[in-house]
Amino acid sequence: MPPTLLLAEDDRAIRHALERALSLEGYQVTAVADGVEALAHAHKSPPDVLVLDVMMPGIDGLQVCRVLRAEGDRTPILMLTALVETADRIAGLDAGADDYVVKPFDVEEVFARLRALLRRTSPGSVPAPAAGVPATPKQSPERYLEAAGLRMDPQARRAWRGDKELELTRTEFELLELLVRNAGIVLDHSTIYDRIWGYDFGPGSKNLAVYVGYLRRKLDQPGAAQLIHTVRGVGYVLREG
Repeated sequence: MPPTLLLAEDDRAIRHALERALSLEGYQVTAVADGVEALAHAHKSPPDVLVLDVMMPGIDGLQVCRVLRAEGDRTPILMLTALVETADRIAGLDAGADDYVVKPFDVEEVFARLRALLRRTSPGSVPAPAAGVPATPKQSPERYLEAAGLRMDPQARRAWRGDKELELTRTEFELLELLVRNAGIVLDHSTIYDRIWGYDFGPGSKNLAVYVGYLRRKLDQPGAAQLIHTVRGVGYVLREG
């Protein structure tokens, strides 16, 4: 069965063009013009993935995302946005979105991000590591992963720093899990993109920096050491101090 996709975009030309392109790519697309219709369709027939425009009249994409997440709906969501400021993108992540594409966009980038989201939510579909990249160590028989004062339960998708439980989105959890499993090892940008998104969006992409920044905000505690460190020109590493 083709994956089902719910597209909400108020710009008719963009909506029709995306609907056609996504249909040709093999998706079963339902296209609507606003957030009210998007919520109605999502409740009536939950799709495999949602594509939501941020700026829509009435109920916008961010509100749709917040409602679905508040209801416990974990369907992957890709946001379409004309807003390029980091704060605007963080608002989308805070609402529970899994990824975003900035307008004007290349439709091939939309396809790539959707494939990555669906791989991450389909059982047994783990992107292969890039050439020369060490594979993620197999999980030990113990239920919890621990490193640098962090504790994670991959099965329950829960994480703690000390006694404080962290409220993480799907992407944040997967990024933190990758860093914890490779604590002390500097992971370059290409490795992280490949392992988390299944696709390297290139040196011009700010996707990873935004997610790392947002994850740091949730990890950092007053008086405690920063855990995620930037290795300039290379990538990121998880370590204490």
